[in-house]
Amino acid sequence: MNIQEYFGRISYNKPHKDADLQTLISIFQHHIRSIPFENLSMHCGEAIELNLQSTYNKIVRKKRGGWCLEVNNLLFWALKELGYDVCILGAHSYEPAEKGYTAEMNHILLKVVIEGETHIVDAGFGGAYQMWQPLKLISGKDQPQVPGIFRFTEDNGTWYFEKVKRKHYIPEPAPTDSRDTPDLGSIRKIYRFTLEPRQIDDFQELNTYLQVSPDNILQKKSICTLQTTNGLLALVGWTFTEMKYNYLEDTDLVNITTLTDEEVEKTLKDKFNIALENKLVP
Repeated sequence: MNIQEYFGRISYNKPHKDADLQTLISIFQHHIRSIPFENLSMHCGEAIELNLQSTYNKIVRKKRGGWCLEVNNLLFWALKELGYDVCILGAHSYEPAEKGYTAEMNHILLKVVIEGETHIVDAGFGGAYQMWQPLKLISGKDQPQVPGIFRFTEDNGTWYFEKVKRKHYIPEPAPTDSRDTPDLGSIRKIYRFTLEPRQIDDFQELNTYLQVSPDNILQKKSICTLQTTNGLLALVGWTFTEMKYNYLEDTDLVNITTLTDEEVEKTLKDKFNIALENKLVP
């Protein structure tokens, strides 16, 4: 495992002598624009092993992506190598259909302290709720970024992470389920967490469970999303979405295409730079 090889994977070639905020922002943005959030392994009949060597080989050497347990663990390793004060945290994601947070921890994120200031770094949420820069851990403060306005609120040691939604402009609306179409000014809860440090091994059971439980969204849908310089790309099942942030004031442009099986494979190569070893069943 080699930090220069990781830098090559994320196309990062800037100086990195200091473990400062500017370097963190730059590495983070290269990471989220090079490494897709994806769960394709479980839809290709491949087991996902939760150890750093396997994750490194998969993402860096085989040029794949991964889900939060993989992409954030890889980022944790890289930041540690560079001398950052970083630790893993565990979160409970918000389930809109259930109108509540999951009972079990099902997400990991990173806490990075720089010059006494705490930042939350999360490269593994994917889609439209992916932060584009580290966020300061401050309760009740709006933190605007290109994807939207993010915010933390703290209550008795528990932190809540949310985003203000924007409207979507869809030139040719596809016949899809529109329940999650954002309303202007509405809040999307993302997850809750505490600052108790975790180890990656704390999530081994979760890693196994997500691969065998038929009830979770990762089993039900094949997902691959990637952040771009002005929005995001998302392939969910046979539905390919290209989103451009703030196309109009407080409105994102959303183009939706339904693909054939052959086009799914081509789209993964052309748009996400992913070549699968085994057959994907979308």
